Amino acid sequence: MSTSAPTSASAFTSASVPPTATAPPVPAAPSAGLRRFGSLGPVGLVLAGGVSVQFGGALAVTLMPRAGALGVVALRLAVAALVLLVVCRPRLRGHSRADWGTVVAFGITMAAMNGLFYQSLARIPLGPAVTLEVLGPLVLSVVASRRAVNLVWAGLALCGVFLLGGGGSGGFGGLDPVGVAFALSAGAMWAAYIVFSARTGRRFPQADGLALAMVVAAVLFLPLGVVESGTRLLDPTTLALGAAVAVLSSVLPYTLELLALRRLPSSTFAVLMSLEPALAAAAGFLVLHQTLSAAESLAIALVIGASMGAVRTQVGRGKAEGAG
Repeated sequence: MSTSAPTSASAFTSASVPPTATAPPVPAAPSAGLRRFGSLGPVGLVLAGGVSVQFGGALAVTLMPRAGALGVVALRLAVAALVLLVVCRPRLRGHSRADWGTVVAFGITMAAMNGLFYQSLARIPLGPAVTLEVLGPLVLSVVASRRAVNLVWAGLALCGVFLLGGGGSGGFGGLDPVGVAFALSAGAMWAAYIVFSARTGRRFPQADGLALAMVVAAVLFLPLGVVESGTRLLDPTTLALGAAVAVLSSVLPYTLELLALRRLPSSTFAVLMSLEPALAAAAGFLVLHQTLSAAESLAIALVIGASMGAVRTQVGRGKAEGAG
């Protein structure tokens, strides 16, 4: 959810379930509605986008008894694809085979990331799921940096995982291991998503690549949703809730972050996005009544600290190389 061609350093925490890693530049004269959003300030916009993503995830959990995890993903991707096609109107001609290969790979990664994450949400609480998922981008950032100090951030993250695995009294040992595996796999796909997002952003103007990749993801996932949920997907209430999930998890945060990045450095944006696990825990508590123990809260805090530290280290390295 960052710039048109983000690097793994600046965007590793930015695409939470959210497909906004290739956000286009904002038009010079935004509408009155966008100007009202802009009055929140850039930090407020980023935080509002994060709240929207996580409460969208919480709403998705409440929809799963109606449509199933795969059905919810299918609805979310389909609605988001339609909205992006209408808004972006991507150009289909003039692209090379390599361009199309990149956008198809991006779409496959997007579909896998969302599918795996929602499977984890069907089995484990929202806060721990997001905490586990963010480990994928964190590992990518640490590997990309190749600095000794990142061992500190990796150590913090491992301490969080230790608690998450039940290493501390009252830890996360009661989590469904299948749900944990799905969340970790979603994190790996998130890291791949960042890589392909950057490649797509370099090959396609504005948000064209994102819109086309979203269509690929929706086409891939729609049959899975139909197989799992069948005609339940056509229920008006289910369709309305699915559209709400798509707006909260994709369309609204995409718009808010797009506005924020006009006035906010990408490094600051990435640090703010490191707060996603905390926002997820809050959404899980308020919407799903999922409470956290002291050890669970500490595990989330350790992963957040590791994410912020890794981002700041990578940003500092980039500034030093630029000065040199």
